[in-house]
Amino acid sequence: MSTDDPSARLFSALYEGDDDAVVRLLRAGVSVEAVDEDGQSALYLAAVSDRPGIVRLLLAGGAEPDRLSLDTDAPLCGAACGGHTEVVRALLFAGADPNTVEEFGLTALTWALLRGHTAVAEALLGAGADPDRPGPRGEPPLVAAAHRGSAGCVRALLAHGALARAEALAEARRMLGVDIEAELRDGLARTHGPGHPSVTHRHRSPEGVTVEVQLLDTEGRPFAGNDLESGHAEIIDLLVASMGGPGS
Repeated sequence: MSTDDPSARLFSALYEGDDDAVVRLLRAGVSVEAVDEDGQSALYLAAVSDRPGIVRLLLAGGAEPDRLSLDTDAPLCGAACGGHTEVVRALLFAGADPNTVEEFGLTALTWALLRGHTAVAEALLGAGADPDRPGPRGEPPLVAAAHRGSAGCVRALLAHGALARAEALAEARRMLGVDIEAELRDGLARTHGPGHPSVTHRHRSPEGVTVEVQLLDTEGRPFAGNDLESGHAEIIDLLVASMGGPGS
């Protein structure tokens, strides 16, 4: 795509976060449904890049909030995966379906729970996301949140009546006895093969500690990673209370 092409300038403005340039280009006739040279839509890229102002401009100009980019990727799912709460709210306000399904059967709520984005999960559930729609591997959302160790996501699901509480409790109890670092490393080895050196980071947040494991290439640069939270004890307490007490 030539840099003289107005559509190319739209994507440059998008990546630079230049809302004013986007306004000028849309007024000049650039389509709100423009795609880049790889076929990714402007709305999807603005959503995953956490550009809420540009997302609103594209939506106000008529961009379809649920149109899949490359026929696989939903803007709402991309924003949810990244934890971009303001973008998620803008898409929902514009009519995005909170239960939109993208490739591999993933929904925005699935992404939010897998990544532990509590505020995103709350926004989606408040807009009508199904708190019991199974993930692509058949796991109930509450079980996914319990595995993740996100007490905030568990609270949000319980507040919206999520089921599978006994299964989630069993998973939280299992995870309480698991070495999270080893669990993450084993999962990455299954995906990327054994033998890669790794580095572990621990990040503190108001909700506890997030453990992140990254695999390193031969030059010591991270090329893959995953993380889990350590809120399993709190989740056990939440689930037990929701089921009627310590005898549950």
